[in-house]
Amino acid sequence: MQEISTKPYLLRALYEWCTDNGYTPHIAVRVDNQTRVPRQFVRDNEIVLNISFEATSQLQMGNEWIEFSARFSGKSHKIEVPIANILAIYARENGQGMAFPVESAGGEAQDSGADAELVDETASPAAPRAVEASPAADAAAAKAESATDGPQPDDDGTKGGGRARLKIVK
Repeated sequence: MQEISTKPYLLRALYEWCTDNGYTPHIAVRVDNQTRVPRQFVRDNEIVLNISFEATSQLQMGNEWIEFSARFSGKSHKIEVPIANILAIYARENGQGMAFPVESAGGEAQDSGADAELVDETASPAAPRAVEASPAADAAAAKAESATDGPQPDDDGTKGGGRARLKIVK
């Protein structure tokens, strides 16, 4: 019998930590043909999703899938994300969270295509890593905010953009 991955348990634990502290949990997801998300919000085969209680309906975080309903541009969508495709989970407000290696279809870890800031020579290649999101990740999260009618302006009034960038916190 194959051992169950620790990844879904870590995702649920960090989700709970975020909500207990009043933070907004976001997940960075690699999008492929198994991922069910609105494609118009996908950039470079990745999407950042707000999975807070306020932004989702019927959130289920299982061992194989995260499933929920969310509104994008005022329209409700059923979202289905394989656990294997989750790149990171973090709190929007402070960037604290964890990055994960993304598994290939064969079940082995592969490079997620994330920025070089995620590389940690001392960490095991299959081990999750603590991360802190950069301002670009916050902007990408605001852009893909699932409970709103499209991208929201940043604090300075400009619309955020760009790819999420995560860095190792030791």
